[in-house]
Amino acid sequence: MEKSGKARKSLKASKELSQIIVDYYTECMQASKQGKPVGWMPPMNGAIEIFYAMDLQPFFPENWSPVCAAFGLAPKNFEVAENMGYSMDLCGYLRNIIGYVHGPMKDGDKTLGGIPEADLIISPGGGCNPLMKIFHELERRFPKAKVLRADLPQVPLQDIEPHHIDYAVSEMKRAIRFLEETTGRRMDYDKLKEVVRLSDRACELWNEIMSYRRCIPAPFSAAEIGIMFVVITRQGTRIAVDFLEKVLEEVRERAEENSGVIENEEIRLFWDNIPIWYNMGLLNYFEKMNGVVVAETYSAAFSLRLDTENPLEALAHKSLTSYPLVSCVSVEKRKEMVLKACKEYLIDGVILHRNKSCVPITLGQMDIKKELFQELGIPSLIIDADHMDERNFSVAQFQTRVDAFMEMLHKKSG
Repeated sequence: MEKSGKARKSLKASKELSQIIVDYYTECMQASKQGKPVGWMPPMNGAIEIFYAMDLQPFFPENWSPVCAAFGLAPKNFEVAENMGYSMDLCGYLRNIIGYVHGPMKDGDKTLGGIPEADLIISPGGGCNPLMKIFHELERRFPKAKVLRADLPQVPLQDIEPHHIDYAVSEMKRAIRFLEETTGRRMDYDKLKEVVRLSDRACELWNEIMSYRRCIPAPFSAAEIGIMFVVITRQGTRIAVDFLEKVLEEVRERAEENSGVIENEEIRLFWDNIPIWYNMGLLNYFEKMNGVVVAETYSAAFSLRLDTENPLEALAHKSLTSYPLVSCVSVEKRKEMVLKACKEYLIDGVILHRNKSCVPITLGQMDIKKELFQELGIPSLIIDADHMDERNFSVAQFQTRVDAFMEMLHKKSG
């Protein structure tokens, strides 16, 4: 296997996705050149829809990191960050974006046309700690940017009460006031309602697309997970809805025709934790042994439906719940989520990615491994890797361990 391989994809829509990605980054650069304010912000928060409703340009530094990994830029970025004093034990997203903005970005890197400087920074008060630290550093890197320091409580999903929603609504209103004052643009609440409706429709389509992966054979695999780009960067836009409608149509047709990822699907697998962005081809490796990764932890983050009649409340709820759907969650809740998915998707084996770069999603994997076997009789394999830094990963070790695991699963299945 190549050191840094691309995933083989079966969906025709993947070709269109490549252009959507290029168009998004082109739009970001054009916005900057045309004087449209560009706001750097974390993914999975209600400010995204607010930006699109106000005709502002959102940009997501965390999501630039997988792009850097795919294009082979991450090693250079890590070198820059580590020379600045950032330990290689820290989150790969954090080290990559800090290294990029202080290195290649200053040097005029033009990957996908380059990325714009920040006019506005929405500095989060929630999410994982590395995410918040990324934005603290970005405030120093872009001293001219206007900064909104958001404040949201970190509340487990099951503990969210009306007063938490009320407080988050007040933060949404504060964000709107900040944007109106700093950009001179006014919020059109009718447009906001339409943006939230489109965002909800994209989530609805996403859920339906994911549901078809329960079919045997699975019409597409985790190698296609890049389609989530539109539900991150294009939340609340017609672009996301139109693309996902095409994906759904194609996936539905494949399911009705019993057309799977491979000709003879025998083993159905679940991938826990973030994919390995610099070598997505690893997700195809199982296919030579008639295995398909039919579900993963990460896709659950984009399944949140919105109350289209109450847009501010919907965005407040989204901001409170997006991260606890995947990362900021208890071990018990993580176990519950993984076991539920394994039942729904008829999983035969689980790959637990012990991710050096994301401890929050890695915590509890030994408990999950034990519970999977005791409760469901599902074997699992722990893979030591890193979703961003290839120095923490061995392809040869991955292949050896996967080969043995798949052989065991075949024997178990008879």
